[in-house]
Amino acid sequence: MLVLAIDTSGSGCATAVYDGAAGVILARAQEDIGRGHAERLMAFVDEALSAAARRLEDIDRIAVTVGPGSFTGIRVGVAAARGLALALGKPAVGVTTLHAVAESARKTEPGRPALAVIDAKRDEVYVQFFDALGQPETAPEVLPVDLARERFSGFDGLVCGSAAHLVAASEMAGEASRKTDMIDIAVVARLGAAADPASAKPKPLYLRGPDAKPQAGFAVTRAVAG
Repeated sequence: MLVLAIDTSGSGCATAVYDGAAGVILARAQEDIGRGHAERLMAFVDEALSAAARRLEDIDRIAVTVGPGSFTGIRVGVAAARGLALALGKPAVGVTTLHAVAESARKTEPGRPALAVIDAKRDEVYVQFFDALGQPETAPEVLPVDLARERFSGFDGLVCGSAAHLVAASEMAGEASRKTDMIDIAVVARLGAAADPASAKPKPLYLRGPDAKPQAGFAVTRAVAG
């Protein structure tokens, strides 16, 4: 099974072609672009396919990160995955960013529980706890940093993600991960290959509303036909 993995949940834009039978990434294309995911995503898709010497028609499944993360980025990625899946007549599956972060950490230290913590800005974090087998023990939620630090102060498992340093007991915890919010696209591909398309349909995971709010008091008066 060939999987096309997509991540636009943060400042990065990443795609990968994954051979599920062999368990290897054939090619990937990624860059920390900040903004402009809608304009550049398909170029990354084409680059990964070209590097893997595959065509879009060869893809058997689309895997995409569904959040939590950038409100706009998630919409771009999910819409693209759904559109490609529809055009190809192939299934699309969603992978949460918190699950991907936890699995990335567990690759280096398997058999340990993990607390995935992603910076949600506004002095808040997205958090979710995963057991030693990588299964979710709690639902994903957004918490104030102080509350998250207090709640997980006694946790001695893996603390991982872009905001690990904000809640971990050790000052050095999460030192590497806090430098970027990019998700490991290889992990997204692997989780997507293992997902059940019937129960993992891609749907944005929003834990709070968008930062941008409609302006009040600036409604345009419509002309009334005489």
